Amino acid sequence: MMRAGSLALAVALAATGVAVPASEGAASEGSAREFAAAAEPFPAGAAPGLARQRELLTLLHQDCGSCHGMRLTGGLGPALTPSALAAKPAASLVATIQSGRPGTAMPPWRRFVSEAEAQWLVARMVDGDVDAP
Repeated sequence: MMRAGSLALAVALAATGVAVPASEGAASEGSAREFAAAAEPFPAGAAPGLARQRELLTLLHQDCGSCHGMRLTGGLGPALTPSALAAKPAASLVATIQSGRPGTAMPPWRRFVSEAEAQWLVARMVDGDVDAP
């Protein structure tokens, strides 16, 4: 049976064209590789390609938004607005995206979002620049 968080992840991944085995409730390693292969590689500190930026922002709004609010103003999870994130260290936010928060509904995303991509997303959220490019 698929948990609510896994269902949201499956829906977000399906929107990007990644197949998710329904019986497992989460993407398989093969699906994660397919998703990662769709990403344009980029050097640390550089922005992902335009197509990958769109994918990442879609994931942010669709999947993260399912818990953090569709406008990222909070819900089951805390707000992801510039004012809510201002006092939080960027490295801590990146670690939360990558590793999740044990004991909470926040899952790890490292299978789908590289550390550099998580850094890019955090920078966008802190700047309030989360509209599609």
